[in-house]
Amino acid sequence: MKKAPSQAPVRPPRPPRARLVQSHEVRIIGGLWKRSKLQVADKPGLRPTPDRVRETLFNWLGQDLSGWHCLDAFAGTGVLGFEAASRGAKQVQLVEKDAALVEQLKKMQAHLKADAVQVLRGDGVAALRHAPGNSLELIFLDPPFDSALFESAVMAAAQAVTAGGFVYLEAPKKWLDAQLQPLGLRLHRHLKAGMVHAHLLQRLSTTASPAG
Repeated sequence: MKKAPSQAPVRPPRPPRARLVQSHEVRIIGGLWKRSKLQVADKPGLRPTPDRVRETLFNWLGQDLSGWHCLDAFAGTGVLGFEAASRGAKQVQLVEKDAALVEQLKKMQAHLKADAVQVLRGDGVAALRHAPGNSLELIFLDPPFDSALFESAVMAAAQAVTAGGFVYLEAPKKWLDAQLQPLGLRLHRHLKAGMVHAHLLQRLSTTASPAG
């Protein structure tokens, strides 16, 4: 009788590999809380502004934001708003829709004892629309790049920012004066870092005549 051919043992299938939830940190790069770390959660579309871009931005702004009122409409990690408060801003509102990120922002606010920082859960564009006109010296706009929020966010910011005040905008393409001037804004500074276009927009003075 022929011996039955030996068969290799059947190995049970491997269980699916668990998805690694990675997180990393960003650091505040200037002011009172220089080198303080902020956690960056593993969230789709969450892109903290790189150190080099933040350093350039606050050089553009002059570093000292004493007395300024600021609003970060898409706060995420909160790094832009905390940078502003670190440099002396009188009031900084961090607006964020994601509940987990809001809790993280509140923990960081408490850790730093950042009395000037207010964390709000909500819609950033709606927060700008509800802000009193001409009430904010600095507004941060960093919507998700795959969203359709850019135009509505810039329009709302143009109404809320003071004459001569600034709107920082991160976008996947460059905004030009032809788009901005009808809103009462102008392109003050611009840089491109990878796929990101970083703009510092300035509200035209009340005596200026925006192009139509």
